[in-house]
Amino acid sequence: MMDWTDRHCRYFHRVLAPGARLYTEMVTTGAVLHGDRDRLLAFDPSEHPVALQLGGSEPDALAASARIAEDLGYDEVNLNVGCPSDRVQSGRFGACLMREPDLVAECVAAMGEAVSIPVTVKHRIGVDDQDDQVDLDRFVATVAAAGCRVFIVHARKAWLQGVSPKENRELPPLNYDRVYGLKSDYPDLTIVINGGIDSLGAAQHHLERVAGVMLGRAAYQNPYLLAQLDAMLAGSELLERERYLNRLIPYIERELGNGVYLKHISRHLLGLYQGIPGAKRWRRIISERAHLAGADVSVIEEARDAVLETAVV
Repeated sequence: MMDWTDRHCRYFHRVLAPGARLYTEMVTTGAVLHGDRDRLLAFDPSEHPVALQLGGSEPDALAASARIAEDLGYDEVNLNVGCPSDRVQSGRFGACLMREPDLVAECVAAMGEAVSIPVTVKHRIGVDDQDDQVDLDRFVATVAAAGCRVFIVHARKAWLQGVSPKENRELPPLNYDRVYGLKSDYPDLTIVINGGIDSLGAAQHHLERVAGVMLGRAAYQNPYLLAQLDAMLAGSELLERERYLNRLIPYIERELGNGVYLKHISRHLLGLYQGIPGAKRWRRIISERAHLAGADVSVIEEARDAVLETAVV
């Protein structure tokens, strides 16, 4: 979710889902150690529990980055061993590390020694031709022995040669049974499933077999799904979309007052009304006006009212 789940996105998702655990976009150790930390790592207190997702393969750098995360108040640090992008491969982190479980274990051990917050791993079920169950078992067993107790498993292997990152989101087919098998084989570990989960029914089905579900693109493209899932799991009231939006408006006003441009927040809201009458008007008003000089919260309010008017008609 690089360039997607920034702090504005996470604040919005927290409004929708008070009980969810939020993850940052993946941040490299180089950026954490040498970049603009205020821009990359800042988060609002309301985001708790929130995890910093790291990209890297050097134990010392990951340990130092984990310490920074803990000092900043993050509740978890997550090592990404699942991203298949070309940029990630050239930096020797992400999914290519599936081939090096001993190195991942060394990284996890170093991070675990550096912090008291949980160190977790997000990974694929395999990579390229390394697709045997024995490879996945070895990876999980090796990393678990280094102290990792939570594994977030994208139920699709990654092709790092000849397939684009976009194609890696669709090919090869998802294999949820491989993830279920991990939970059966390692009952003491917390196994969270990820990949292709885009409905309440799908989430409920998976939760019967594993400890948790992670939503990525589905939650971004249809954020109201987060509210629906959170309400279902908590047994709480599901609110109308505009009520969640109204709760977000004070945050938008505050951020605009701090010099943030509306477009940097509004881009995360475009999917809120997905699939209902008025959704096109909502997206059109925001897309046409949010980037203009001086754009303020009235753009969001006008777009909201346009949806409500459509529903009444």
